[in-house]
Amino acid sequence: MVDDFIFGTLATEQLRLERVYGLRAGISHAFRRFPRDPLPAHAIQLVLSAGPEFPVRRGWVYWTSDGSDPQGNFGHALNGFAAPLLFTHTEWDNVLWGYISYYEAVLPRFPAGTVVRYCFGLEVSGKGEVLSDHGRVFACYVDDDPLPDWTRDAIVYEVFVDRFSPAKGENWKKPKTPGGFFGGTLRGITDHLDYLADLGVNTLWLTPIFQSPSHHGYDATDFFEVEARLGSKDDLRDLLTEAHHRGIRVLLDFVPNHVSNLHPYFQSAISDPQSPYREWFTFHHYPDDYETFFGVKSLPQLNLRYPPAREYVLNAARYWLEFGVDGFRVDYAIGPAADFWADFRKVTRQVKPDCWTFGEIVDPSDVQLTFTGQLDGALDFILLEGLRQSLAFGRWDGHKLASFLERHQAYFPADFSRPSFLDNHDMNRFLWAAGNDQRRLKLAALLQFSLSGPPVIYYGTEVGLSQKRDVRQDGRGVPEESRLPMLWGKQQNTQLLNYYRKLIEVRKNFQAFSKGKFKVLDCNDWLVVLERQYEQETLAVVINLSSTSQNYSLPGQWFIQVQTDQNCERVLQDRITHLALPALGGVILSKTR
Repeated sequence: MVDDFIFGTLATEQLRLERVYGLRAGISHAFRRFPRDPLPAHAIQLVLSAGPEFPVRRGWVYWTSDGSDPQGNFGHALNGFAAPLLFTHTEWDNVLWGYISYYEAVLPRFPAGTVVRYCFGLEVSGKGEVLSDHGRVFACYVDDDPLPDWTRDAIVYEVFVDRFSPAKGENWKKPKTPGGFFGGTLRGITDHLDYLADLGVNTLWLTPIFQSPSHHGYDATDFFEVEARLGSKDDLRDLLTEAHHRGIRVLLDFVPNHVSNLHPYFQSAISDPQSPYREWFTFHHYPDDYETFFGVKSLPQLNLRYPPAREYVLNAARYWLEFGVDGFRVDYAIGPAADFWADFRKVTRQVKPDCWTFGEIVDPSDVQLTFTGQLDGALDFILLEGLRQSLAFGRWDGHKLASFLERHQAYFPADFSRPSFLDNHDMNRFLWAAGNDQRRLKLAALLQFSLSGPPVIYYGTEVGLSQKRDVRQDGRGVPEESRLPMLWGKQQNTQLLNYYRKLIEVRKNFQAFSKGKFKVLDCNDWLVVLERQYEQETLAVVINLSSTSQNYSLPGQWFIQVQTDQNCERVLQDRITHLALPALGGVILSKTR
């Protein structure tokens, strides 16, 4: 059985158990704030828990509403305000084999535009005052800004800039290794905007374009400059103008958590103990041991609790929104300090109220949900896993897939955006994972485009771009294998491309996909039948997970909108629609033509 590598911090059962144990055993807030996204009319309820090893005597929440850090000592506010934590109840925990006690406090209502910062202290017998969550400061931004409506209808296309297209008249470069530079540019993207518009895309997500020494750009040396290999600010401005002219919005990949070790501020920090940038980074042993992104020494982590470092990142976000971009895909959103996102939300909403910000949060659904009110949403890694397990590998039967989809759709609020995807630049392409079986890709795309989250297409997936080797070849991570150059001209699978065009057309034609109710109509070992309904629209989605043909009947008259295989048969008899679905086939049906 092939393991499916999905980048993240909780990839194994052992890591998941350690996380659960740590949260329950310690003194933890775990972002339990209600409502999660407070409006000006809302008081804010905060919940804290203490594990069996902490005999708590008293507790307090310290908070501010002026942007400064809260400080306190045994219930006395040294900066801001203090409020007592009230004991609410005790629960028995079978994992810890002990009792967990719970406490809460309620903060007052705040006007729109307020950043509320808070932290907790508990008086513990024999230990004095112990801060929760290892001293973490939390924050929320009070506003009444809804999710921008345009995002619900977004069809997103992820462009890996170095691998999409050289400028017109230029050829691909031929680097010696997959990690080299292939020569994709911003002009190359502009030259192919008509291709993207014809596909039906209305939103572009560009992988990092900032000054960087690498092909991927997730290691910036300057957040305010465009990498010269990719083009210039004028090229970006032209791209924005031409994209907007075609009704296409543009999102930048934004990396607030870390920079390149070649960044001049980091070079200053490690070469001069008195450098003004030393506090921008966290040194365990100066100058060679410092906090990094996943232990990668070339990716030092920014200390976003330090105000100048925070302002640098926030100013960069402000700058590019003012430049004309329409939002950000935020890389590794769980990395920055917990209170960073309230400031990020305030800045981005003030500059461009209808901008879209969603995070890369490769953590479970409960963690993703804590970003409510901080970001507009999160890339749907949980759905990704379900789609790949079911449709790339065939490991889930219809019962498990149907149950998962029903609960997953119900778990998140409608205003928490969940862009869906089948693959990206850090994992095996779906087509490769599925053994290059295009039936599985088409069936997965059919289901992806039927669900509520805005669908994301990773460049080339729509034309059959695959890869040559596994991204975890020989036990090493080689994500470049899933970043091969885009296929153009006769290299493209036009049948697959036309199928994607049809999927996008159907999704745009029916609002039930993006705004409608979701229901599982039926399922068995091999079939899953879904219903999407909005106002006068009623749609059914029928997918066959098996390697043999399957029959299914629906009461009433239904019309095929899109099908994975032209061999799908539909017969209307006695007011019943009878379907014969080919192996690994699926169909979207509507009540109207």
